[in-house]
Amino acid sequence: MRGLVCGPKLAACGIVLSMWGVVMLALLGIFFTTHSAVLIEDVPLTEEDTFKDLNPPHRAYDVYQKVGYNCFIAAAMYVVCGLFSWCQMRLNKKKEYLVQ
Repeated sequence: MRGLVCGPKLAACGIVLSMWGVVMLALLGIFFTTHSAVLIEDVPLTEEDTFKDLNPPHRAYDVYQKVGYNCFIAAAMYVVCGLFSWCQMRLNKKKEYLVQ
């Protein structure tokens, strides 16, 4: 069958992992863009961002925004992988239907 890359179990695993990745990264993106204080250790701040800046919160907030957007981009990539896995599941079902 054309376009069939992986089997049904691998496709199902890809769908489950993609759903988890989308939920997790979307929540992280939301929390980073709202500048959650709990995630301060995960923000790559340098000494210039904190000590040598005249307006320290604004630079830190910009870094928060960048990390949040990166999380949203990664969530979108997981959506694409999930769609690919879903298409593979459909092709596997069609293959099983045609064989019987």
